[in-house]
Amino acid sequence: MTPNPEWLAWLPAGIYLCAALVAAFARARCWHVLAIATRLGLAMALLNVLSCMRGAIQAPQGFGLAAESIVAMLVAFLGWIIGRYAQQYLEGEPGQPRFAVAFLVTLGAVSTVIVSSHLAVLISAWILSSAGLHHLLTFYRERAAAVIVAHKKFLASRFAEVFLVAAAVLLFRQWGTFDIAAIDMHAQTVARLPPFAAAAAFLIAAAVILKCAQLPLHGWLIQVMEAPTPVSALLHAGVVNLGGYVLIRLGPLVSASRAAQGLLVVVGALTAALAGLVMLTRITVKVRLAWSTCSQMGFMVMECGLGLYDLALLHLVAHALYKAYAFLAAGDAVRDSLERALVANSTGDRRKPSLAWALLALPATAVIAAGSAIAWQCAFHLQPLPWIAVMCLACGLATLLWPSSPHRSRLSASGMLAALLAAQLYFAWQWLLSEGVGLVPPPPRTALALFAGVVLVALYVAQSIVALRPTGSLAVGLYDWAYSGLYLDERFTRLTFRLWPARVPACNTGHHVDRELETRRSLA
Repeated sequence: MTPNPEWLAWLPAGIYLCAALVAAFARARCWHVLAIATRLGLAMALLNVLSCMRGAIQAPQGFGLAAESIVAMLVAFLGWIIGRYAQQYLEGEPGQPRFAVAFLVTLGAVSTVIVSSHLAVLISAWILSSAGLHHLLTFYRERAAAVIVAHKKFLASRFAEVFLVAAAVLLFRQWGTFDIAAIDMHAQTVARLPPFAAAAAFLIAAAVILKCAQLPLHGWLIQVMEAPTPVSALLHAGVVNLGGYVLIRLGPLVSASRAAQGLLVVVGALTAALAGLVMLTRITVKVRLAWSTCSQMGFMVMECGLGLYDLALLHLVAHALYKAYAFLAAGDAVRDSLERALVANSTGDRRKPSLAWALLALPATAVIAAGSAIAWQCAFHLQPLPWIAVMCLACGLATLLWPSSPHRSRLSASGMLAALLAAQLYFAWQWLLSEGVGLVPPPPRTALALFAGVVLVALYVAQSIVALRPTGSLAVGLYDWAYSGLYLDERFTRLTFRLWPARVPACNTGHHVDRELETRRSLA
């Protein structure tokens, strides 16, 4: 008998939340409870995916259910991996039961956001995930830096949740329902969104911008380095991605609002560009990864604003897997970087790729992406790929073609092969979505697509120049502004801490608090 996919999809969330309750009382066995819960959650998520593959789910909303099964499996897998790592990482630390309970609550709340088809339940679970994450971020409660940054994140999340609640009220006022499938259906059947629904779409876009740490409220994501590494992995690989997932679930509503799309594209593209440049100025591994997350969230928000939901879903999955690995392997990254530096110093090999050939790599990958799109459309009758999606693929794959040294007068042949294979993987993903769930994304608005294309090309060119000519006039001129992030976070911190100061511990038990955070503490 085929299991009921409705209750099967809810099983991981129920397992995590029940395990959190058990772990709160069985404190001495908290890690055993966490291990059992994450394994059971992973098994149930896998069973749900298998039932979807067998055709057990044949719902009219299609894409939402496909995204649900894919992302639920992703969260369960990350919970299992990060939970195992955390048990070893925190060995000997006080407060381990508190960590296990907060971890399970966060995991259960995130899973609830993914499977819920009721907007009120989704918002409530998103609020619970933020509360659980706050306890994880303040695991070291005696550290002033951890408390200050968690306070900033707390403020941004509360503003976002006010927007979400207001949007839900407006949607209920307009259409009398909290059901996400019904809301999407109403949005698709009207020629123009009614005023309440349009305002709700804009508020949802604004809430996602706050939750995904977009400009100018991005600072908390960059500065949560005082939390344990498993917390950083969970935050960057899972929790911060929820905004993109919610946009995917509410895609028809967002795509019907010009104001919401414009806000997502402009803020997302500018955040991606700024954070991508700032990342080049950082030398600390975890801080570079944090700026990378900020930039990637900008790209994902921009893709949702352009209606490229299949690309955004692929971006979400790939970024989550990569960022979890990158944070959990941060120590090895430091060692590998030192080894490469020692080899370069010993051999005297300090060569960089030629800038001219690096710039030529962008049109080359554009040709690869466009040619692959035409081939897949002819072979599998896919929907025509918007040119801005081709540009996104080209910018993402271009660095694979960079020559290995300035003495080589051609693009990397192995890089071309890698770019070609990566493009085929994307179109296989698009085919899977279109064949399995019948996804037909709306065409991007021309003005927004042009703006996003200009920002993407400008970012690629600027990053190429800065990375390959670090002592050039452009790199030197941009360095101070890029390193400071245009001082946007300082202005936000000064304003918010005057309105709602943080309760900073009297001492930090000898832990270092950098000068920037001490300045912010004085503002309180």
